[in-house]
Amino acid sequence: MEEHNSYFDGGLLQLIGWRLLGIIVIAISLGICTPWAVCMVENWKVKHTVIEGRRLAFDGKAIQLFGNWIKWLLLTIITLGIFAFWVAIKMKKWVTKHTYFAN
Repeated sequence: MEEHNSYFDGGLLQLIGWRLLGIIVIAISLGICTPWAVCMVENWKVKHTVIEGRRLAFDGKAIQLFGNWIKWLLLTIITLGIFAFWVAIKMKKWVTKHTYFAN
């Protein structure tokens, strides 16, 4: 059986700290800085992920996400919340688009 060297080397306390920081940023900005908080946490998660011996990297920027975030928010409002079911998939696609092998 072939062994794959894939792992996640982030710690629980680090994750809690980054998520708390994200929540604080979102709360203080009344949600306007949500894309920045999302990018901050996703960058941390991706930086600590290794797939088959190759570390991942994330190049997504909050300003890139902001336009999509506004569009998704408006679509959610217009559809009376129905579009919210698709937002998680849209977000996953966006994060994946901006994730690559660092080495």
